[in-house]
Amino acid sequence: MERRHPLDYFFQLFLDLDATSKTSDKQRALVRYFEHAPDSDALWAIALFTGRRPKRPMTTTKLREWAAEFSGIPLWFFEETYHIVGDLAETIAKILPAKLSASTRNPTPQPQSLEALVQTIIDLHGAPESVQKETLYRLWNHFDENQRFVLNKVLTGGMRIGVSNKSMVRALAAYLNEDPAHIAHRLMGQWSPASTTFEQLLRAPSILDDRSKPYPFCLAHPFTPSATPEPNLDLSTNQIEYKWDGIRGQAITREGSAFLWSRGEELITDTFPELIEKLQKLPFSAVMDGEILAYKDGEPLSFQLLQTRIGRKKTSKALLHNAPVTFLIYDVLEFQGVDVRAHTQAARRKILVTHRAAIESAGFLISEVLEVGEYSELSALRANSRSLGAEGLMLKHKHMPYATGRVTGHWYKWKTEPLTIDAVLLYAMRGHGRRSNRYTDYTFAVWKGDELVPFTKAYSGLTDAEIDRVDAFVKKHTLDRFGPVRSVKPELVFEVGFEGISASKRHKSGVSVRFPRILRWRTDKPVKEANTLDDLYNLLKQYE
Repeated sequence: MERRHPLDYFFQLFLDLDATSKTSDKQRALVRYFEHAPDSDALWAIALFTGRRPKRPMTTTKLREWAAEFSGIPLWFFEETYHIVGDLAETIAKILPAKLSASTRNPTPQPQSLEALVQTIIDLHGAPESVQKETLYRLWNHFDENQRFVLNKVLTGGMRIGVSNKSMVRALAAYLNEDPAHIAHRLMGQWSPASTTFEQLLRAPSILDDRSKPYPFCLAHPFTPSATPEPNLDLSTNQIEYKWDGIRGQAITREGSAFLWSRGEELITDTFPELIEKLQKLPFSAVMDGEILAYKDGEPLSFQLLQTRIGRKKTSKALLHNAPVTFLIYDVLEFQGVDVRAHTQAARRKILVTHRAAIESAGFLISEVLEVGEYSELSALRANSRSLGAEGLMLKHKHMPYATGRVTGHWYKWKTEPLTIDAVLLYAMRGHGRRSNRYTDYTFAVWKGDELVPFTKAYSGLTDAEIDRVDAFVKKHTLDRFGPVRSVKPELVFEVGFEGISASKRHKSGVSVRFPRILRWRTDKPVKEANTLDDLYNLLKQYE
């Protein structure tokens, strides 16, 4: 029997994961992999599937050029194939011949493990282009089509094949016979296979000595009231708060050090130095859950203003002045070195209220709990929340602990109805993955006099049957082509919903909308009755 190398197990894992949509099948595939793979490979697999991939050493443009060259086809033909297939990794794997035309001049041992493969990719970063090209040639020439597909996924970082963090946590918990909540906590933070081991991360008796380590976030289910006037909702057991439009984060102060994490597990300490200064003023150690808000003179400011702070490694005095922020605290997860997540919502709230003076003295805010006696009052608060700069309401069960992830019965969010505009389909582009053979990505426009002005793109909201009908329309009524994009005859009207609107100098329309999606196809509406740019500006004046 041919001996399998460790890398073969990872190739098989990826293909198994890609072949099923069932969560249980994915978890079993992960457990099988952990049972066979060496710890160093397992650690890299965890890193890759949880977004900790190495930086891509070359551009996708170079990948396309080299794949076309090695395949002996014109670049335009490769690009057309790519637009049909919809996935770069798969396109390259399919278009390369079984064996490339010439043998490599400098044969070297091929990686036999995932750790070695990733290290090969890391070593290419900053290497001369000739070295990158030669190495890539050797790798592509060594592997078969399926293996090339997985290699290309690792190389490009396209690891989204339905493995959620929850699936990874459950698989590891089953493999290690551990509590899933314990595993979820261990996977938090900015760990890397380059600086830790599988043993240190997951098997050691205690969590790594990392004062900055956050906890997994508790997430909310959407609240959908029943059709009856009084939904089955016990207001007395729920803590009601506004849902604010900011950046979810955890503020940590331990042993004199302070850290700030986003929900996406990005350490954003340097982005908000004024919040770190305030954390260091607190007379206690704690891990607090809350929202970073653009905020001035007792009022929340627009999310667009907050966006000017995102991604900044250095924050200028001008930016601190023009986009001031606060941290609105709505929960405490650790207090004075004690993990209090198992305490009830009410008990954790009591900790915050007891220390309100110290928290507010340091310059922080505590989320207000709204007193609601009747469902009609709750509904009215939700309807009015956008005028206050909030997205809706949060309903948190007072007797529940702080959950890991999204757990039924703990937290619910009841967002306001979206803002809406009836818009005209102007451009369409093919989707990716299973949608790559259909036009599913749309650009919508509104009227400015007799001109249609694009104002947003949207990708979701239609049924498969509706997508098929739009796809047929696009193919039959194409006016022009711009690579993968087609301009179409302006005849279809859709109701487009979005959560917020703000002024924008980067967009031709002068506005930017948040979280756009298609609400319905307005087959009843003539194209001339679609909304206008003035309608968008009126929304802007009302809600900016």
